[in-house]
Amino acid sequence: MTSPSRNRTVVDLSLEISNGMPAHALFPSPIILPYVTHDQARSAGLGTAGDPFTYAVNYISMLEHVGTHVDAPLHIEDGGPSIDQVPLDWFAGRAVCLDLRHIPDLGDLDVPELEAAEREAGVEISDHIVLLCTGFHARHWPNREVVTNNPGITAEATHWLADRGSRVHGVEGPSTDKGGTKEFPNHRTCRDRGLIHYEWLVNLEELLGKGEFWFTGYPLKWLGGTGSPVRAIATL
Repeated sequence: MTSPSRNRTVVDLSLEISNGMPAHALFPSPIILPYVTHDQARSAGLGTAGDPFTYAVNYISMLEHVGTHVDAPLHIEDGGPSIDQVPLDWFAGRAVCLDLRHIPDLGDLDVPELEAAEREAGVEISDHIVLLCTGFHARHWPNREVVTNNPGITAEATHWLADRGSRVHGVEGPSTDKGGTKEFPNHRTCRDRGLIHYEWLVNLEELLGKGEFWFTGYPLKWLGGTGSPVRAIATL
């Protein structure tokens, strides 16, 4: 979803959170239920006789790593910083989106592919937040394949990003590592190189060919959190 704002274009990169939505293959789906409805609140007798006041509240139960979210170092490293301890400037900055739509399901996002996509984007990657568009979400959402067939970033490609100064990257789908992996090469390399990443971004196709833009994806300040849902936004 895009919208104009003060002569800029704002692209919403976030997946809506809904009751029972697909989650990572290892994780339960969120539970979102009415806690108090407007009809139920009428019995409280709030407001005035001529202007009654009612309210609604939902109950939400979900893991930190559902929908569009960011991983804290604590998620992948015992004793690493929790989400409330990561500096806020990690969650916003200049960014670029690489076109990797030719990578198939369960394919590898490796160094040659990133190098070619960097040239095509016309942006030399340094300290950018690097988003990787594979078209995976558009191909599969909301079918079951969306939690099992995602491609993954190789360890070598993760080092490639880190060596250029990029400390943050993001992908479509539930994980930066391909579905069914036991090795988790991207997560382990992020742990070793001190990187963080976003998962389950959407609408990345709208960023292709746009060059450099501004990305924001701030987490909730959860004490001791291993990650957090975010409202990820690109401003062009």
